Amino acid sequence: MKLKTVFRYATAAIIAAFGLLTLFLSSSVVFDLFGIRAKEGNYVLIVVVANLISSLLYLSVAYGIVANKTWTTKVLSSSVLVLLIAFAGLFVHINSGGIYETKTIGAMIFRISLTLLFVAASFLLNKRKQIER
Repeated sequence: MKLKTVFRYATAAIIAAFGLLTLFLSSSVVFDLFGIRAKEGNYVLIVVVANLISSLLYLSVAYGIVANKTWTTKVLSSSVLVLLIAFAGLFVHINSGGIYETKTIGAMIFRISLTLLFVAASFLLNKRKQIER
């Protein structure tokens, strides 16, 4: 198996796993499943909803990468945009005196950074495809 094929499937698997984990956790908080909402403490709804939206985008991208589609970079970039808007919303929430968990800031920075890494991987996969043509 070629290295680029291994990279493609490994990238898709990582994005899918992260998407499934995010989907489970965010939907559990939104819909109060399995007592996860209580464990999350003072969650900020805009952040949880943005994570839920991003999880669906991650899963579609995992499919797109496996199916060798070129739109994956754009979809991941839109996920970054959703997360950045939610991050701004978090700071509006904080500055207006809303309660939150301090770990949320670090988690958002991690998620945005990881999604940017996914964007880069998707870009590389698409760039390789264009070079091969």
